[in-house]
Amino acid sequence: MGTLRSLVWDHDGHVIATDFPFEQISDYLARDDVLTWVDLCEPDHSDLNALAGELSLDPNAVEDAIAHVERPKALRYASHTFFTAYAAAYDTENEPDDDDRAGRLRLDKVSAFVFEHGLITVRSPEFDIDELVARWNDNSDLLRYGVGALVHGLLDAVVDSHFDAVQVLDDAIEGLEDVLFDERVLATRVQRATYRLRKELVQLRRIVLPMREVVNGVLRHRRDAGSPRELDASYDDLYDHVLRVTEWTESLRDMVSALFETNLSLQDSRLNNVMKKLTSWAAIIAVPTAVTGYFGQNVPYPGYGTWWGFVASAAVMVVAAGILYVVFKRKSWI
Repeated sequence: MGTLRSLVWDHDGHVIATDFPFEQISDYLARDDVLTWVDLCEPDHSDLNALAGELSLDPNAVEDAIAHVERPKALRYASHTFFTAYAAAYDTENEPDDDDRAGRLRLDKVSAFVFEHGLITVRSPEFDIDELVARWNDNSDLLRYGVGALVHGLLDAVVDSHFDAVQVLDDAIEGLEDVLFDERVLATRVQRATYRLRKELVQLRRIVLPMREVVNGVLRHRRDAGSPRELDASYDDLYDHVLRVTEWTESLRDMVSALFETNLSLQDSRLNNVMKKLTSWAAIIAVPTAVTGYFGQNVPYPGYGTWWGFVASAAVMVVAAGILYVVFKRKSWI
């Protein structure tokens, strides 16, 4: 089976048991004098089904908990509430060569079964469970209000990760804005970076926008169950954070679209400048061409009528063409 971790608190927020055996999960969850948390990291399907049969977990919720790709949602069943969410994080290893801070977005899934006196989490191994436990321990005085404190800490950690991810995207967009008008930066680099930002923003929106429904669903289920009202202010603040990160994500989408359109406009403007320069060079070259073509070069010139004169004139044309090619190449006109 996957990694099992567990904690049991008394009503004063003191830990009284840790890492008890798998077979004792149902016994601790049935007790009303303690608060129980069980964490399953990548559990086997058979083990989760066995636990589902013992705790009367809904089969659909079990399938959603172990599925690799699932939409964030909150559902209420007869004996428990189930929700799925995704934490966002950025890998710090293998930094990109072009100093782009985008392109490393990672989504860590976590599902939860909420009971009257306990919480069971099913997560991917990348989800930072130690940081979540630290949050609970730092606010152990809230644990006397029951399982709502555990759920709030979990959702708060998820939403905070969304804020961190959006901040990274915002900084990456500002970095692109700084180089957008720099003619020394290749347009292809800006295009690649913009594409990565748009792709990551789409991924982030898929997990951020449904969080309003998740938090609303948890709030509604808490009020229907008559949970303590002392945590209502904390949940209202959590919902406000969800709205803020949602609005921030939407504003970044508009910024990326504006960035993409501005880049296209700048490319058109730079192309117009190049065309004007090329037209100017063509006009300059056309003057001697027209003159020599009109006279047919029938006026004697150095080397006229000799083989070395032909070689010299050919060399002049080749050298001149080469110089123009080098100049245009350095200016990225060709």
